This record gives sequence, structure tokens and C-alpha cells, in this order.
Amino acid sequence: MAFFNFFNKEKKETLDKGLSKTKETVFSKIGRAIAGKNKVDDEVLDNLEEVLITSDVGVETTLKIISRIEERVARDKYVNTEELTAILRDEIAQLLTENHTEDNEGFELPTDKKPYVIMVVGVNGVGKTTTIGKLAFQFKKAGKNVYLGAADTFRAAAVEQLVIWSERVGVPIVKQKMGSDPASVAYDALNSAKANEADVVIIDTAGRLHNKINLMNELTKIKNVMKKVVPDAPHEILLVLDGSTGQNAFEQAKQFTAATEVNALAVTKLDGTAKGGVVIGISDQFHIPVKYIGLGEGMEDLQVFNKKAFVDSLFGE
Repeated sequence: MAFFNFFNKEKKETLDKGLSKTKETVFSKIGRAIAGKNKVDDEVLDNLEEVLITSDVGVETTLKIISRIEERVARDKYVNTEELTAILRDEIAQLLTENHTEDNEGFELPTDKKPYVIMVVGVNGVGKTTTIGKLAFQFKKAGKNVYLGAADTFRAAAVEQLVIWSERVGVPIVKQKMGSDPASVAYDALNSAKANEADVVIIDTAGRLHNKINLMNELTKIKNVMKKVVPDAPHEILLVLDGSTGQNAFEQAKQFTAATEVNALAVTKLDGTAKGGVVIGISDQFHIPVKYIGLGEGMEDLQVFNKKAFVDSLFGE
């Protein structure tokens, strides 16, 4: 019962609404793929493969799913098309489980790490700053003392936007003048947070991708400076990806995982796209758990990712 107590009706409605475009598109494609067929044969599997690839699940993940379905069809000898959706659902849920995506029950923090330090990375325009603001809101709502660090000092708009979020949520922000050393901002943010017994510090970083070496060096410097204040920081390196960009999100994940040790993902803007399949592919290909999903503009519309709820919403209860 704990799952249903946590995942209340309002959250479920938000998730169902946010994934509706993906669900409608994918299932209409699956319907066409199996039209006129009464059993799962090679033609149905070929059609399903095309459906998954065009739904931004990704080629490698799609081939993995098809291979698993083929094994089940061979083992069970006869599988009708009505069973195909249930099998597909099972395999997607299993993939998310294998990639250590946990069914978290809320915006929780480890009790043995204080302050818990989150460094947020991602290219400009993916909803990175908005995600930070929504995270701050959720943590504060959960009774946590939250600090923000505006370490994207190369864009005035980024700092200004984060200041607006800090005021809106009602949490302190540490910032410096434009062009300041980002590592210096992170250092100051952690010092202030530690002095004021904060529970969590969320550090924004620049989203430039034009030079991977420069990006890597900058993120490494920020991490090293933070360790002077909190020795095991950052505890979480959260990569924010725009789900509506589909395959481009894969490329961004590739670039950032090469530049730094990403250990959590947030996939945003799923409400405005039919490309929700990207959540499955990115989780599978990079073996990084999806921690949060963005399903709208409201502060409540950032949800902790729950694979059971996600699969239920995508395929129906």
C-alpha cells in the first residue's frame, strides 16, 4: 500500500497527462504494426522494432528489447498479439530495474550526508535552472534547509533566473558578479550552507558544449574546490536532459558522461512531446538511473521518477 499512498491520485493524473502524447503515439503505431495479425511473427517483430526506434527508444535498446521478446516467443511457442503489449511492458520495466532506477517515494536525502551536495549539469535550454528551482521547492516543502549556488557565471540570464527562483521558493542563494570563477561561487555556497547547517546545496553550472576539454576541466575544478569544504562532495551529479529533443538528448548524455561522473538523470519537458521513449533508451544505454522527470511548468510538476508508475502510465494499469 505504501506505493499508492505516495503516488496519490493528483501525481498519477499529472503523470498520465504528461505522458499522454507518447502513449497515444506509441500505441497507435503498435496498433498499426499488429493490424490483421493474430500471432507474433517475424513481420510483427520487424514492425515493432520500427515503432520503438521511431519513438526515440534508441536503436541499441530497441534491439535488446526485440531480442528478449524473440526469446519469449521461441520459448512459449505461440504468443498472440494481445499478449505483446504485456510482454513489452514487462521487458521495459525489467530494463529500468537493471539500470538501478529505484522506485523512490519522495524527495528524500541521505541522513548521513549534511549538507547533501547536488551539482547540476546540462546544456543551456534544457530546463536546467527551472529544474533546480523546482527541486529547491520540493526539498523545502519536505522540510529541508536548502541553499542554491549560481555557478553559471557566464550567462547573466542564468544567474537572474536562479535568483528569481530563490525568491519564489524562499531559499537563500549565493552568487557573485558576472564572469567570476564558477568554482569560487561553489566554494562560497558550500561554506555558507555548512555554516547555516543546510540540508542540501544545489549548484548550477554552465551549459556550454563547444569544447569538451574545457567543460571537463571546469567541472573537475568545481568538484575539487567543493571537496575542500565537504570532502565527499558532490554527492550527486545530476544531468538534466530535454526529453522533447529525442535523439539529441542521447548525444548530450554522451558528451556530459564523458566530461564528468554523472550519477543521476532528470528528463524534462515530457508533457509536450511524443518522445517519452527516450527515458527508456537513455537509462539503458548509459546505465544511469533516472531520478526526476519534468511534466509541466508548475512547481509541483517535477516528479521523482518511479518506474512502476511510469510503466503503468505508459501502458495503462
